[in-house]
Amino acid sequence: MAKPKTGEKETIQVELPAVPRRVSKAERPLSPHLSVYRWQITNTLSILHRLTGVVLSLGFALLAVWLISAAMGPHAYYIVQGLLVSPLGIFVLFGFSVAFYYHLLNGIRHLVWDTGHGFELETVTLSGVIVLMGTLVLTVLTWWNSLSGFMK
Repeated sequence: MAKPKTGEKETIQVELPAVPRRVSKAERPLSPHLSVYRWQITNTLSILHRLTGVVLSLGFALLAVWLISAAMGPHAYYIVQGLLVSPLGIFVLFGFSVAFYYHLLNGIRHLVWDTGHGFELETVTLSGVIVLMGTLVLTVLTWWNSLSGFMK
């Protein structure tokens, strides 16, 4: 290569890699889960765990409102207490108790998984069913106890 004359700049040629062409959305393959994947108990329980976490957050906010109303005096407390014992309030409290027990039991299930146990397909399914049945039993026992106090 010859030296450039004074005042001239040396040029270097670099070969760039070819730019890939853009693929239109119509040419892109669909994810295999859209046509192959089938709904399972594991993904349902995972979604429910997240939803119950949100419900618990709202429920604990309601608990804070109830405690604040108690601190504000009898008038505020009776207003909030009246809302909580209304049919809508009972329904909300029932939903909160379902969310609480489900999230608790599924959290215990996750703690077992953190130890490296229970990942076999049959065990995962069985533990999911146990969580659902345990949620039902604990919720019914809680409300049976609570409602039997109202009936006396």
